Amino acid sequence: MADGILGHPFRRLFWSPPIFREWSGSPALMDWLESPTAHIFKFNVPGYNKEDIKVQIQDGNIMHLKGEGIKEESHTKDTVWHVTERGTGKAEFSREIELPENVKIEQIKAQVENGVLTIVAPKDSTPKPSKVRSVNITSKL
Repeated sequence: MADGILGHPFRRLFWSPPIFREWSGSPALMDWLESPTAHIFKFNVPGYNKEDIKVQIQDGNIMHLKGEGIKEESHTKDTVWHVTERGTGKAEFSREIELPENVKIEQIKAQVENGVLTIVAPKDSTPKPSKVRSVNITSKL
């Protein structure tokens, strides 16, 4: 792998794929948009309430999403299932995304509405100090 790819924020999308313990009918598909003031993430989470979803920032800039819920089971002993694409029983999803360096971690907000989890991560517009630091060279240590 090229060194440039390892430091890229999309790296975790491709080398750390979403984890699905059971097909839930909701793989939490994602859209990532960037405006001049924020990064906006939208996830498909139909059937999940805000109480079913946990969003955490770990290791400085890794956003972890986890959803756990119970899908409805509307069948009786005499019911014959022909197709089950929406899933039944316990449903879980997990995603992790490496956030860009210019995100204000403490100001991230999230909401769930109509089966869509929207996370807004405001950008920090203040210039970051250069990561290059000169080291003074002397004849003795």
